Amino acid sequence: MLAAELAAAGTDVLSSLAGLVREPQPPDGRVRIGGFGGDTGMVSYLHAEGISAVVDATHPFAAVITASAARAAAQAGVPLLVLHRPEWELHPSWDAVADIRAAAGVVRSWPGESVFLTTGRHDLEAFAADDRHRFLVRTVDPPDGPVPPRVTLILDRGPYTVQGESALMRNHQVGLLVTKNSGGPMTAAKLQAARELGVRVVMVQRPPLPPGSQVVATVADAVQWSLGLSPCQPD
Repeated sequence: MLAAELAAAGTDVLSSLAGLVREPQPPDGRVRIGGFGGDTGMVSYLHAEGISAVVDATHPFAAVITASAARAAAQAGVPLLVLHRPEWELHPSWDAVADIRAAAGVVRSWPGESVFLTTGRHDLEAFAADDRHRFLVRTVDPPDGPVPPRVTLILDRGPYTVQGESALMRNHQVGLLVTKNSGGPMTAAKLQAARELGVRVVMVQRPPLPPGSQVVATVADAVQWSLGLSPCQPD
């Protein structure tokens, strides 16, 4: 959406995709896929392409990419903005944990059986040694690392509906949902379904942004910043 809005405003847009999703939905404008070869490679790329501004619109949990982009932009002398959609407001009944390892610890101590994991395929290793629980795992692409011994895998991509999420949890007798606080409406239906069904929720909190990050919460604000029309908020 951001690339489309910038292109519509007459801006030359180049989107960089990490290449972690096998069939990504390409944004408008020019697109490149893959890494840069570290901070030095990204600095060289920014100079070679004549990039005048960088908007980090990666997933809120892509901490390595965000940190690398911040370092490279600073070294290249290019202004950088972080587009971070708002977090989901924490519900009093949720278990908020700092990271995926802490979430796995909560699951290990949970006396129930069926767990719904929606944390992404790269975090399944944290649960791989748990042979007591039965896991329902939903990812966009198949996992390429260790997974729990008792696992049912669903390959799917949002948006999801409350009705669909409720039916999925009932069919698999889910008693515990583990997810990340990515925010946004695309995958929020599972949280409402969990509340209505009395499913316990373990919510992994976002990693901190690099110190001094300039942050906006909406595509409109990111467009205004890119066009030099609006200040942003320091993190």
